[in-house]
Amino acid sequence: MTSSETYLRHAKTVVVKIGSALLVQDNGQVRQDGLAGFAADLAMLRAMGCRCVVVSSGAIALGRHHLNRPKARMKLEEKQAAAAIGQVQLASEWTAALKAEGLKAAQILLSPEDTETRRRHLNARATLNTLLDHDIIPVVNENDTVATMEIRYGDNDRLAARVAQMISADALMLLSDIDGLYTADPHHDESASHIPEVTAIDEAIKAMAGPAHEDYASGGMITKIEAARIATHAGCHMAICDGRILRPIKAVMEGQRATWFIANENPPQARKIWIAGGLQPQGKIHLDHGAVKALRQGKSLLAAGITHVDGQFERGDLIAVCGPKDQNIGRGLSNYSSGDIAKIAGCNSAAIPDILGFRGRDEVIHADDLVIETSAEDKK
Repeated sequence: MTSSETYLRHAKTVVVKIGSALLVQDNGQVRQDGLAGFAADLAMLRAMGCRCVVVSSGAIALGRHHLNRPKARMKLEEKQAAAAIGQVQLASEWTAALKAEGLKAAQILLSPEDTETRRRHLNARATLNTLLDHDIIPVVNENDTVATMEIRYGDNDRLAARVAQMISADALMLLSDIDGLYTADPHHDESASHIPEVTAIDEAIKAMAGPAHEDYASGGMITKIEAARIATHAGCHMAICDGRILRPIKAVMEGQRATWFIANENPPQARKIWIAGGLQPQGKIHLDHGAVKALRQGKSLLAAGITHVDGQFERGDLIAVCGPKDQNIGRGLSNYSSGDIAKIAGCNSAAIPDILGFRGRDEVIHADDLVIETSAEDKK
């Protein structure tokens, strides 16, 4: 079994990013054979038991031809208009291609704030996971039509990595116009050597990447290195592989050359490390003895075990979790605001809709978003 086959066969969730040049021809038409091949590869992954998310470029490349601007450098508002036109067609094409394989598609448009702001991150993650739980393949693209800064065509590499991070994916496949990372640009240096595996992204690896290139294709190797950094830090292995061949993922599993960036942490560990050290708590919640015991057994935090709240925070904020003697228990990402928690503290989860007037989540903090710490006082 090849390394590629091992990484993919053991993956439970896979994100596949497909670049514009792989989907859209120079005349603005969709590459139907390529799209059908990608859909067949996704069906193959689904048959293996993998949950699949697609991050698809191509909206601007499709829409710009309707504006009669196939070559010229467009202004921001023209790019946004092209994205608005092309996104409709792109979603339709993906729906048809996946339907032919017996799969269902859903469209998700994300902006940077949706992955960087924790409250919006939680909403997007919940939506993606709900779709995946119902065997629906989310087709994700950047929400270019409302971008407030210049759109760069390599951004979907980083978006794909953020999506992989968001849903704790096991593998990220960047389908590109090259079969991986080389020691130098192979288009200009015949002595460049292919690198099959990268275990650490250091300065030497970064130096191998060049600037962004092409009109509307890949943003260059530099964006892929950045995507690898994001993905591997989140516990997700990432591959750069040639998407120009038919059935590229199947080919990689059968030994086609690719570059794998190897993660050192699994997704739950990586996310909890990020929660433990990456943010400043915005408030505190205090628990009774029973709730503390449950958390130490790996359970989620329910409203029934909360005694009171300190500070003001919103849904998605990082908060400190304290025991009956104000001892530090841990920290986590809250599913409710401080005001709402004050209302439901001590109550059964079934009563939350009647108290708040809406049905939120049963857990105030889910176990996946909770880091438990051990203090000297806790051991007494």
